[in-house]
Amino acid sequence: MAQTPAPLGEWQYSAGIALRSMFQDPLPTWDGNVGIAVSGQPRYPGSSQYHIEPGPTFDLRYKDIAFLSAGEGLGVNILHDKAYRVGIALGYDVGRDQDSGRHLHGMGDISPAAEPKLFAEYVLFPVVLRGNIRRGIGGNDGWIGDLSAYMPVYGSEKFFIFAGLTTTYTDSTYQRAYYGVTPLQSRRSGYRIFTPGSGFERAGFGTNLVWYWNDHWFCTAEGAVQRLVGDAESSPLTASKVQLGLSGSIGYQF
Repeated sequence: MAQTPAPLGEWQYSAGIALRSMFQDPLPTWDGNVGIAVSGQPRYPGSSQYHIEPGPTFDLRYKDIAFLSAGEGLGVNILHDKAYRVGIALGYDVGRDQDSGRHLHGMGDISPAAEPKLFAEYVLFPVVLRGNIRRGIGGNDGWIGDLSAYMPVYGSEKFFIFAGLTTTYTDSTYQRAYYGVTPLQSRRSGYRIFTPGSGFERAGFGTNLVWYWNDHWFCTAEGAVQRLVGDAESSPLTASKVQLGLSGSIGYQF
């Protein structure tokens, strides 16, 4: 689902979309799917505790121009061709609840926030290069950028596997929101004062599997392992440097 922060790589929310124009010409005027999904992920960035979260999944696209997606948010491809697309989208950051883990006592909440995003994808077949930069409006109030590369490693008429690498860079405002400890938070929580700066937050690897039972019904499975680095790794709030993410869905293509 199009929510951050999460251990899944940013590319995993739209794997394969950039390749549609190369193998499906012309694209349908309208294309979409709906379904149900469940994900397992850390309770907050750096947590060693995990939780299961069910929810809806959906993806509606108008040609190669506009989309409304649980994976990519609400967006428009401003520039697009068979080998590339550049666009803007709106996603969201779910924030952090201090009651979501014992390590957060006294740290206060981080409110949910809208995340406007500028993104670009380029296909050097079979590799897809993707980058984005987004900003939290409220909540963490920070800038976040992702760079990733992924590719299909297996494909048939009904079954596909994608695999890729990703890394995330964040500014000091974001880092201080999720990994910092202010003097007030230090007095409330007992943690030492910690003031992180901007830098790489994480890097990791992920895979996506898609299986079509027939022309309409399909299921997906996504998995990722990411490692916190830099100040995110050094934060007193980080109980586990390694962050795992799993999700699966059943959907109907119409």
